[in-house]
Amino acid sequence: MGKAILTDQELIRGYLSGDEKSFEILLNRNKDRVFGYIISKVRNENLANDIFQEVFIKVIRTFKNGSYNEEGKFLPWVLTISHNLVVDHFRKAKKMQMVSESSSKSEEFNIFSVLSLTDSNIEDDMIKDQIESDVVRLVEFLPDEQRDVLKNRIFKGMSFKDIAEQDDISINTALGRMRYALINLRKLVEKHDVSITA
Repeated sequence: MGKAILTDQELIRGYLSGDEKSFEILLNRNKDRVFGYIISKVRNENLANDIFQEVFIKVIRTFKNGSYNEEGKFLPWVLTISHNLVVDHFRKAKKMQMVSESSSKSEEFNIFSVLSLTDSNIEDDMIKDQIESDVVRLVEFLPDEQRDVLKNRIFKGMSFKDIAEQDDISINTALGRMRYALINLRKLVEKHDVSITA
């Protein structure tokens, strides 16, 4: 009889007691399934590699801080981490797209013009709803003048001419405030994403 094949749980115990080789075996045993799952969602090899590395950094961190307790369910647990990191990636990508500045040719801007994922499903819609509520919340952190122009333009659908007349400012001033609102909103999104992933 050859040497018995160790279970994932036994390999984890081996790694935790200082045997680096155990983790290597564990990684090799599961990497194809994990990478296959990630690339099926993101459809980009470089991005899939980045997320794959993030997944296993998170796995190692969880092992090291002693908070791993998924007895006998290593692969489903790792696939859950993979899924969450893929969702995080799409949330960030969509947020940045929603607050990209309006082009110089047209000042028209729709804060919720979100590209749908290739395979749209209920989960994607939930992510989109969550992003929209996140962005609406961040609008409140803008300076008053910028926030008011952005709300009037996007939420109330007012023209820049109407906004200028209502606030007794020039159209150029209204356009300028809108542009700064978008620039600042983008900064807030970047800052917000750093804070929720830290």
